[in-house]
This record gives sequence, C-alpha cells and structure tokens, in this order.
Amino acid sequence: MTSHGLPTSLSQLEKLLDTYFRQKAPKLPEDIQNIIVAFGPWLILIFILVSIPGILTAFGLGSLMGPVGFSVGANIGLMYTISWVFLAITLVLEALALPGLFNRQIKGWNFLFYASLVSLVQNIVLLNILGLIIGSGISFYILFQIRHHYK
Repeated sequence: MTSHGLPTSLSQLEKLLDTYFRQKAPKLPEDIQNIIVAFGPWLILIFILVSIPGILTAFGLGSLMGPVGFSVGANIGLMYTISWVFLAITLVLEALALPGLFNRQIKGWNFLFYASLVSLVQNIVLLNILGLIIGSGISFYILFQIRHHYK
C-alpha cells in the first residue's frame, strides 16, 4: 500500500530536486556554502524588516487601489491581489524559518524550501516565465547546495 498526500508529494519533489540541484549540478565551494549558511539568516531577517513598511503601505494602498484596479480591468486587480497574497505567505514562511536557520536545524531549511515553492507557484500563476526559470533555479540551487549543513 502506498501513502498519498501532500507530505509524500513534497518528499518526492524534494528528492527529485535534490537529484538535479545537488547531485548533478556543479558544487558550490564549501567556503561559499559556509558564508551563505552563516549570513543567510541575517539577510533574510533584514529583508523581512525592510519589507514590513512596504507591505503595510501596499496593503493600505491596495485597499484604495483594489477597487480602481478591478474597475480598470479585472485582470490587473486580480494579479495585484494575488501577488500580495503570495508575498505575504512567502514572508511568513521565511520568518518561521529564521529560528531553525540560526540553529542550523532542518526545519528552518524546510520552511525556506516551502517559501521557494510558494514563489515558484506565484511565478506560474502570474505567468512570470523569467522569474520561474531564473529565480526558482537559483533559489533551489542554493538551497540544495547548503542542505547538508542543517540537521
């Protein structure tokens, strides 16, 4: 009997991505990996802190511009709303990752993996092909190159 569901699918996806972004891809030098692992959580924290005023402003403007966006074109208003929902989810996942990243725990890495998956889905939904290919590729490459640093 096989198990089904989201955890199994995510585990299979993680194994597939590990094959391509860690095993088959060129290895990042160990000193670069160590720098990413040491300073990455701090960069994420700074990014979150810098993003908070912008997000609050955008949500405030969104409440004003949302109806205008929908009146100009349903597609514009919908894409604006979708973008902010995905951004909020991504930032929450990154914030949840921070304690684990600072302590080099695998749960921190997992939250970053989920945030990268949310960004990938966002790029698919918004038909952002360059973001999908370049952003997701770089994100998964770095994530899987440093995964072994987290226990």
